[in-house]
Amino acid sequence: MSLYNRASTSGRSPLEPTNVEKTDRDGLAPFFREIQHQHAMDKLTFVCIGTDRSSGDSLGPLVGTMLKEQGFPNVIGTMTEPCDADHLVSYLERIPQDHHVIAIDACLGQHGSTGMFLVAREPLTPARSVGLSLPSVGHYSVAAIVNERSAKPYWTLQMTSLHLVMTMAAYIADAAACEFGLKTASQDFPAGYRFRY
Repeated sequence: MSLYNRASTSGRSPLEPTNVEKTDRDGLAPFFREIQHQHAMDKLTFVCIGTDRSSGDSLGPLVGTMLKEQGFPNVIGTMTEPCDADHLVSYLERIPQDHHVIAIDACLGQHGSTGMFLVAREPLTPARSVGLSLPSVGHYSVAAIVNERSAKPYWTLQMTSLHLVMTMAAYIADAAACEFGLKTASQDFPAGYRFRY
C-alpha cells in the first residue's frame, strides 16, 4: 500500500493537494501520455508493488503481469514474482540509474473514493499506513483506491473485491499500453483483464 493511505484522522492527505490528482479511469490516459512524451519506453521501469496473498494488495502484481503481456520491456513486480515488502529494496537495486520509474500500488481512501485513482509526478511510499519503513519509489506514481480506510488496513485489504482490483489493474495497464503505442484504444474491456499466468 502507498503513502496515500497515511492520512490523518481528519482525512487530509500527507501530500500537498497540488501534487496529487484524483481521477477516474479517464484521467489515466493523459497521465501516461505526458510520460510518453518525455521519456522513451526503454528508459522507463514500472515498479508494481504488492503481493498475490491479499486481494486488495494484488493490484500491483496484476498490473505488472498485464504490462509484460502488453510488451513493456522493464517491469518489476508480477504475479509470479511479486515486488512485496521482502523484495522491494533488492528489486530497486536492479533498476539502471538512467531509468525513470513509474510506481504502481494499491491504497485505501476516503469514503466514496473506492474505484478512483491518484496520480502524481512524485514517489509513493509503500506500506506506510501499516507501519513498515520502506523507501519511497518512483519519479511518477499511480495509486488505485481499492477500498476505504479503516482501523484494520490488513483486514480491509484481505476483504477487498478481487473483481474490482482486477478491473482497476486492467484500466491502468490498458491506458499505459495505448499511450505508448503497444495497442490501439477501443471501447472493449481491456484484454489485459483476461491475463495469462
